[in-house]
Amino acid sequence: MALKATIYKANLQIADMDRNVYGDHGVTIARHPSETDERMMIRLLAFALNVPADNDNGALDFAKDLWDTDEPALWQKDLTDQIVQWIDVGQPDEKRMMRASPRAERVAVYAFSASSPIWWNGVATKITRAENLKVWLIPAEQSQALAALAQRTMQLQVTIQDGHVWIGDGADSVEITPQPLYGAA
Repeated sequence: MALKATIYKANLQIADMDRNVYGDHGVTIARHPSETDERMMIRLLAFALNVPADNDNGALDFAKDLWDTDEPALWQKDLTDQIVQWIDVGQPDEKRMMRASPRAERVAVYAFSASSPIWWNGVATKITRAENLKVWLIPAEQSQALAALAQRTMQLQVTIQDGHVWIGDGADSVEITPQPLYGAA
């Protein structure tokens, strides 16, 4: 018998001063049985960093990346079903990133584990044709601190300013500084 996803619910109060995006977002996250708290929370972070100011050009949604290899972790599709944003987390291979590039207006990758620098050294020279790709590194100690905030029901305040992200749950707070690796200067 296959294991089922665990459902997490989060209410994000986002104040993104870098993009002038503010609002409350209630999200439901289906956590795959093989997914860690760390990866799930990076998906939540990617949501907060990329959520559009309004849904006029489609909503940003969690996709089925661990269930369906043709889908990213998150994506935004416009009203004609064209992919506006394709967002992966972890360490996708260069073929996946290059396949996503022509399918979407913007592609972003958020790498987060201690082995990410080794992964990046292996793929950096193979993705130079992807002009719409941005790759970010979340330092491992920061992503692990973010994982400690994971609960089945979360109330999180997210503040983004000058490239720094503060995420708090009322009791604890984590500062995250995504480091640009490619296309995100």
